[in-house]
Amino acid sequence: MSDHDVRVYEVGPRDGLQNERGAIPTEAKLRFIDLLADAGLREIEATSFVAPRAVPQLADADDLLTRMERRAGVRYPVLVPNERGLARAEAAGADAICVFTAASEAFTKANINVSIAQSIDAFRPVLARARDHGWWTRGYVSTAFGCPYQGEVGEAAVVAVARQLVELGVDEVSIGDTIGVAAPGDVRRVVGALLHAGIAADRLAMHFHDTRGTGLANVAAALELGIRCFDASTGGTGGCPYAPGAAGNLATEDLVYFLDREGLTHGVELDALLVAARHISETLGRPLSTKVGQAGGWRVP
Repeated sequence: MSDHDVRVYEVGPRDGLQNERGAIPTEAKLRFIDLLADAGLREIEATSFVAPRAVPQLADADDLLTRMERRAGVRYPVLVPNERGLARAEAAGADAICVFTAASEAFTKANINVSIAQSIDAFRPVLARARDHGWWTRGYVSTAFGCPYQGEVGEAAVVAVARQLVELGVDEVSIGDTIGVAAPGDVRRVVGALLHAGIAADRLAMHFHDTRGTGLANVAAALELGIRCFDASTGGTGGCPYAPGAAGNLATEDLVYFLDREGLTHGVELDALLVAARHISETLGRPLSTKVGQAGGWRVP
């Protein structure tokens, strides 16, 4: 998908908006997705086909995906929970999907009201059909570093779930710090265990939240271990409605600035990305809270 050093996987239109209180017009979401593509993002998670009552902010998924302008060379994955969600996504024109579970039984029960094993079983027909279509697939492992209900989560639990997703044939596994509790040592511990278990670095992505200000430090630790795909949300929006205190994904603009200063290529143009960040800030009616959103980029005079 990319010839660059790092893949920046944008989750703003889905994960960034799913927990907002006010209604967000579909037109504003479509404009957001267009601006993200203008900035050079080539993986943009567009929406979620969960039950509208569960995530009302994304109840327009069918309409959005049908109307969305698809750019050549851009992947637009959508989140699906089960076969019903897959049927909706397929009818709306999806060609890349994500499924989601967790490393914590307590969180999985609170989030999707099933056990981890039941969630994996529900994915089997979904991923089999996606594979028949030749679609790209991704599996999310939430609460890989800590759970709001259970507390600490051991790396063995993360490895067990990730391995099951790989065995089901997903192209990529995204490891999530859902409530933003990880520090670099935790990243080394969990990613090290995943690599030791035989899951290749190029099959892994990291999904950090910046709830406690450790997002970029965690990116740096993951880079040292060979991870080259990072999820981020333009404007720093997002959070999980089932995870108290989880507001705030790692901001795409902060990640891009960091990668630029580290000399790592990624294909995203920061100034254009800030246009997208300002759009979503204005849409939500609040100022940007991200560091680079406030300060802007920096060019040596």
